[in-house]
Amino acid sequence: MDAIKYNVILSRRRSISITVRSDKSVIVRAPLRTSMRSIEKFVQMKSSWIQKHINSEPRVKLTDTNKDFNDGEFFLFLGREFKIRKIVSVDNFVRLNENLIEVGQTDPGNNNMTRLLISRWYTIKAREIFTERLKEISGKFSEYGFSPTGLVIRQLKSRWGSCTSKGRITLNSELVKLEPGVIDYVIIHELCHLKYHNHGRDYYNLLERLVPDYKLIRKELRKYIPGLLKGSQYF
Repeated sequence: MDAIKYNVILSRRRSISITVRSDKSVIVRAPLRTSMRSIEKFVQMKSSWIQKHINSEPRVKLTDTNKDFNDGEFFLFLGREFKIRKIVSVDNFVRLNENLIEVGQTDPGNNNMTRLLISRWYTIKAREIFTERLKEISGKFSEYGFSPTGLVIRQLKSRWGSCTSKGRITLNSELVKLEPGVIDYVIIHELCHLKYHNHGRDYYNLLERLVPDYKLIRKELRKYIPGLLKGSQYF
């Protein structure tokens, strides 16, 4: 096996972590006083995992930076592909119509405006859907006493979601492009952190109890790159 090349970032953190970026580069983050020998030992211990992700198939980048926002382009929403149809309109709007995302604007040739309208529409739909799903899922598993203190929705750089020690959950708005089952999985993933703020054995036992097939869903999720990213962390 070839030696693994990696860059080290030292910071005020408690543990060592490894990120394999979409360009196949490897980033190792470690506490400030960690010795290079300890880092090398950790990388060696995780070498099989690292090589697996370096050799994995390219993942789909969910952001629309490679889109021109012309008529006929396809966009994802809740796991389905929808084609853009631009409409001349005095009022700006975005709406679903069967297999179409209809975009009304005064100047349909203004692709920058189309981009802005669709981006805003995704954010609005993400807030509506995620708020409803969080409420329903928390109620479904009420016996576990999940009580998040707040919900933040924004485009994250390297995560699908996060949960603070104070119970505030943040979800990546890009999730709204994926299937409802995947959205639910990420929400449950973060709710479990209200009980265990780590990825230890107890945490995964709870996650598996709530989502028995979570490994299959997680595998599906890893086909995509969230946010504005050049890379992604795995969980």
